[in-house]
Amino acid sequence: MALTVYTKPGCFPCRKTVEKFREAGIEPRLVDATQVPAALDYITEVLGYSQAPVVVVDDDFHWSGMNPGCIDRAIRALKSVT
Repeated sequence: MALTVYTKPGCFPCRKTVEKFREAGIEPRLVDATQVPAALDYITEVLGYSQAPVVVVDDDFHWSGMNPGCIDRAIRALKSVT
């Protein structure tokens, strides 16, 4: 199970989301959606999100924005795999 966080520069919710994962010992793959056109297309056109961060745990578990409940759920899921 891989964890990807799509971010944008200066985004406070992005920074806090990544910080929560790192505090839990999980290093997410970071993608700056403003620098990678394919990433922006993916999060807006495929996933339908318009707010950063966009967090993708897997095809069925993803969200946008600062969501502590989803962050905790993802941490539990990722820790149970390792």
